[in-house]
Amino acid sequence: MANFKKEIRLYDAVMLVSGSMIGSGIFIVSADIARQVGSSGWLLASWLLAGVLTMTGALCYGELTAMFPHAGGQYVFLQKAYGKLTGFLYGWSFFAVIQTGTIAAVAVAFAKYSGVLFPDFISDKHEIFVLGDTSFKLTTQRLLAIVSIIILTYANTRGVKEGKIIQNIFSTTKLGAIALLIILGFILGANADIISQNFSHIFDATSTAKIDDEWVTTAIGGFTIILALGVTQVGTLFSSDAWNGLTFAGDEVVEPRKTIPRGLAIGTMLVTVLYLLMNVAYLCILPLKGDPNGTDVLSRGIQFASEDRVAAAAANLIGGQGFSIVVALLIMISTFGCNNGLILSGSRVYYTMARDGLFFKNFSRLSDRGVPKNALWWQCFWASFLCLTGKYGDLLDYLMGVVILFYAFTIYGIFILRRKMPDAERPIKAPGYPVIPMLYVIVASAIVLILIKEKPQFTYPGLGIVALGIPVYLWFNRKS
Repeated sequence: MANFKKEIRLYDAVMLVSGSMIGSGIFIVSADIARQVGSSGWLLASWLLAGVLTMTGALCYGELTAMFPHAGGQYVFLQKAYGKLTGFLYGWSFFAVIQTGTIAAVAVAFAKYSGVLFPDFISDKHEIFVLGDTSFKLTTQRLLAIVSIIILTYANTRGVKEGKIIQNIFSTTKLGAIALLIILGFILGANADIISQNFSHIFDATSTAKIDDEWVTTAIGGFTIILALGVTQVGTLFSSDAWNGLTFAGDEVVEPRKTIPRGLAIGTMLVTVLYLLMNVAYLCILPLKGDPNGTDVLSRGIQFASEDRVAAAAANLIGGQGFSIVVALLIMISTFGCNNGLILSGSRVYYTMARDGLFFKNFSRLSDRGVPKNALWWQCFWASFLCLTGKYGDLLDYLMGVVILFYAFTIYGIFILRRKMPDAERPIKAPGYPVIPMLYVIVASAIVLILIKEKPQFTYPGLGIVALGIPVYLWFNRKS
């Protein structure tokens, strides 16, 4: 019988964490945040809050991964703390939308930026097949997205060693390229007038929204700012998500009780620092506030960067139009490497669920190369299907609140497991217990409540998708 092969060491772990986190979000999300909070201080606060939450979550996961250093990660933690149903509902949501939807979204982002290099060929407007009057269609852009998923899935079926080599190459390249872009931004792109404009009244918040086809800006303050900050976490936390992917591959990590917590801590800290520096660079190059009808990158600012491509707008001012092509290449590298990490780690969750009798039986088989080959290909199929539907973005909006809620449940699981398993070995403990873990739970829960209030059209359907897993669980549980 085939077994997992221990190939992931500390450097590989850091590259898996950081590479899976950095996709396309950091290059575009700041535009939407700038519209919602309208000030440089609150823009940076939004990214800082997401970074602190992510790093805190990663440090708290150190205790859980040291207790259960096996394939499945968060699914296993939830099952041990709350029981089989809660673990399954996470795994169900993970396969149905969270992981596969993210893979689809990142693959389409890769294809979209490939279209910058080949605009006459790669576009969502170049249709190959359309199913009636629906958004279900095959275009050259979606075809490239699917091909990229298939290539990465095939590479990962060859073994975890091959998967980690791809991850290391692409993660190292994009981390270096992002650092270089930040440095060039400070040296070549910084503008004293723009810096003065952006940092003179850093916490004077405004909200800019489209009302009856007109952009309207209103001053906001007090509790309204807190609500706006909570809503912006959909973008910043999505851009910082997938840090927990390393925990899913616990059986393939060398000395997992040490390597996983260290990989999580170093990887999340590295990305948080890069994200903050990237946004400071944006604010040194581009005016935060802009005109939606502006004719150049300066007049449109961060708020109204063309198609929200803030990084491309900043690159244009650093080195001209040609440098924007370099940023497009950087985003292609970033998204391709990000998807490799997502594909590698996600399949281990479905494998573990199947081993528990809570998913399709053939998902529980390892190939002779020690990887869950069937789970990898089914993940590939479903992510590719979501690419064709064009609805993966909506589904991710539905599930972002649920993702945050599952993180809160997982961290609170530390309290439950300390009562249920007081004598269990804990080589690493959550820092600042019980204060820091409880603060994480409170802040994450508050963000979910804000999303329920401010974006019920997304949050309630997301909870509905999770609830659909209950009859599925009963069916699998009865079979097993």
